[in-house]
Amino acid sequence: MAEYVLRTIPREANKTALEIVGPNTRNVWSYGQIDKAVFGIAQGLRKLGFAPGDLVLLRMANRVEFPLAYLGAIAAGLVPVPTSAQLTEVEISKIAHMVQPALILADEDTVLPKAGTTTVIYLDQLRAMFHEDPLLPIQGNAERLAYIIFTSGTAATPKGVCHAHRAITARRMMWDDWYGLSADDKLMHAGAFNWTYTLGTGLMDPWTIGATAVIPAPDVTPAQLPDLIAELDVTIFAAAPGVYRQCLRGCEKFPKTRLRHGLSAGEKLPEAVAKDWRDKTGTQVHEALGMSEISTFISGSPNRPAPQGSSGYAQRGRKIVVLDPNGNPVKPDEPGELAISRADPGLMLGYLDQPALEGDWFRTGDMVSQSEDGAIRYLGRTDDMMNAGGFRVSPMEVEKAFAEVPGMIDAAAVSIEVKPGTFVIALFYAASSQIEEDDLRAHAHKTLAHYKQPRLYIHRASLPKGPNGKMNRRKLRAEFEAKHG
Repeated sequence: MAEYVLRTIPREANKTALEIVGPNTRNVWSYGQIDKAVFGIAQGLRKLGFAPGDLVLLRMANRVEFPLAYLGAIAAGLVPVPTSAQLTEVEISKIAHMVQPALILADEDTVLPKAGTTTVIYLDQLRAMFHEDPLLPIQGNAERLAYIIFTSGTAATPKGVCHAHRAITARRMMWDDWYGLSADDKLMHAGAFNWTYTLGTGLMDPWTIGATAVIPAPDVTPAQLPDLIAELDVTIFAAAPGVYRQCLRGCEKFPKTRLRHGLSAGEKLPEAVAKDWRDKTGTQVHEALGMSEISTFISGSPNRPAPQGSSGYAQRGRKIVVLDPNGNPVKPDEPGELAISRADPGLMLGYLDQPALEGDWFRTGDMVSQSEDGAIRYLGRTDDMMNAGGFRVSPMEVEKAFAEVPGMIDAAAVSIEVKPGTFVIALFYAASSQIEEDDLRAHAHKTLAHYKQPRLYIHRASLPKGPNGKMNRRKLRAEFEAKHG
């Protein structure tokens, strides 16, 4: 996979591969420098005795060493496990227990799992590896494990999504059917290095085709993005919907740019935000629908824009179907669950320490309808998954975090639309008396990453449940939205 990203398409060694930019920052990496650092890290890790198949936990903030370590581990035949720097000690300790990594690559400021015997390599030692003689990448079957990413799924415990080396080849389907990407593009992704959306769309894909990736420095605010886009001659901009909303909020007039279009994923982009972007930039935003288990596979594109109200079409090479509860295909325009062929090269190998996938179709949990011409209209989740700033969050994970709060009897985490297109996590809880909100917020700060923390706390005498005792989160959402309009 690492060789595929950096060496598949010939390109000049001195061509700019990456720019990290901000008001006071301009850090430029050429393809030659990226290649040397990645395969130098691979050599350094092998010299330390780490062997193909060893798992490597990545614990770094938003810095260039993150993707270099990610690809370097893969080049050495190791299996990186990228994680969000926002995770608390409780959360990352849970993941480390599941993964049992042979190595942790970390910076000094990011929380590590509770004390253990795992080897930890910090930035100075990692950077020294940049100067090692490059290691020839370890070759092997494309079906073997390449990396693991964690998603909340529908359970209280995060699930490890195991991807094969072949997954990188499936990303080519996005080049024409979402990005409209070429080697001449400068693609800016307004996300952190350690977010999988950034790793894929913002770095792996531009590097594979030989384009230039641009990542805003950590101190860049959304309001500064329009000027940076113009200054750097960015041609494609990618972000989560929340970033589009924030960068347009204080922007009366967008500067003149070379932008061709924008890309959005992670959650539904409100039409009002998409229209504001069109009005101010004169370009379209092309959305994509996907998930950690397969990345994006439904999208609009410059060559085939999504019809109004839809998420677009299955990318060429993808085989999808819309199923009823019994597993039968539904008729056009009828609602059903979106499923994708098990033979898709981008589909995960399976979940960490879980039974192997079975059947011809992987059911995504997304409710959709498909028109006669193939356009997919997204209708929601079959479960109660929440979306916080583009991150999928399990309600059960949030609820479990509050189970030990003194006085707490029951809790239900629900995604609430507080204004058109803006969703926050609300915690409805039953307790003998109302619990101080400051105490609840302090508990959330200690046990949950920032993006998982509820923004609203609502006390109820009891919480609604169905006949089987299952929490009725949808009723709570409907009652709240009916009351608050």
